[in-house]
Parts: sequence; C-alpha cells; structure tokens
Amino acid sequence: MTSSQTGGQVQQAILAGGCFWCTEAVMKDVRGVLKVESGYIGGHVPNPSYEAVCTGRTGHAEAVRVTFDPAQVSFKDLLTLFFATHDPTSLNRQGADVGTQYRSAVFPLTEEQERETREVIEGLTGQEVFDQPIVTTIEPAAPFYVAEGYHQDYYARNPRQGYCMAVIAPKVAKLRKEYGDRLRA
Repeated sequence: MTSSQTGGQVQQAILAGGCFWCTEAVMKDVRGVLKVESGYIGGHVPNPSYEAVCTGRTGHAEAVRVTFDPAQVSFKDLLTLFFATHDPTSLNRQGADVGTQYRSAVFPLTEEQERETREVIEGLTGQEVFDQPIVTTIEPAAPFYVAEGYHQDYYARNPRQGYCMAVIAPKVAKLRKEYGDRLRA
C-alpha cells in the first residue's frame, strides 16, 4: 500500500487497549496517522457483532487498526503512546470495562513489529514505569473485523456523552499535555 500524499509506504498496526473508542480517539490525534478503524480481532467467531463480542464468548478483543506513515511516526512511537494512554497492568480490564474483550494486546503484523513490541515492553519493565507488571499480550495476527459504523469516530461524534467525558476525554487530555509534539498541527 503506497500513499501519494507521503511519497512512501504506509504501514498498519493493530492495538487493543480496552475500549476501542478510547484507543481510536488517542491515535486519531497523532501526526502521521492516516486512518484509524475500530474493530474486533483475536477471536474464533467470523464476522462478530458488537453484541456478540460484549458477551466475552467470541474471544475477540476490541481493537483499532491504525494506518500510518512511518516517515512521520514509527511503530515504536505508536506503542509509546499506546502504553501511556491505557493501563497495561490490568488483566482483561480497563476501568469499569471487564472481560477478555477489553484485554491489553498487540497484534504484530510483521516480525519487526513483534520484536519492537517485545523491546518496548522490556524497556518499560526495566525502567519500572508501572507499579505492577505489564500484562499486555502479544498475539498472532488474525482477521480484523471492522466494527459497526456507529463505533467509528465515536468520541469525535459524541464528546458530551457521559462515557466520553469521564473515560475518553482524560486520555486525550493526557496525550495532548504530555505528547503535544507528536500531534497533528
């Protein structure tokens, strides 16, 4: 996949950080991110619905597929932002969202992404960035199913909704405060 706008190759990353609305809202602000799609990955049911995934019985995680220009933002940079804006130490949980569908996971699409994910986790662990061990899993690439249309751009379309104000807005604010140099102009 090439991009005439960037003049080079674009890449994709698949990240699961709990609720996909949160991870999508964070990634959409990052300079070099061309597209973010909310969806489901890592389960055993083809073409799952949101309702099915919410039961926790399909095996899928809520995730985002990020299409990015590596000349503007590296995969490692995306991982840094991913780990900074969700809790990678909570097993199958992000805040009040509980279940395997809310697990913290990275689904590397290349051997290089897998290596870099391991390096980032080892680095964060070695620096003792978190008080608890990182439980983020590195799972094999699997079919990614784009979520229903009403999940796409959810935060942008519903900023005053209660969940958005209480859960997503603080993550976006943290990104803007601590990583302003990496955001779109």
